[in-house]
Amino acid sequence: MNVIRKIVVGPNPKDAMAYFVGMRAGQSRVSLIEEDDSALFSHNIRKYNIYIEDDDASYLWKSIENLSVVVEYDCNFE
Repeated sequence: MNVIRKIVVGPNPKDAMAYFVGMRAGQSRVSLIEEDDSALFSHNIRKYNIYIEDDDASYLWKSIENLSVVVEYDCNFE
């Protein structure tokens, strides 16, 4: 399983919006970014879900669908 650390959304990465694990979102923080494989296989839609964590609960905060996305994976070189 590939763990996503950061995504950059938009056609021009220089001017795009970035979301990364640990980023503040109001009183919460981004806890997980995942690619929605079921949307890809069922409907041919590339979709990323961004979850936030608040008071030990996780909530879906944003979904990014069919937009230009640069994905940065969390690489552990131990």
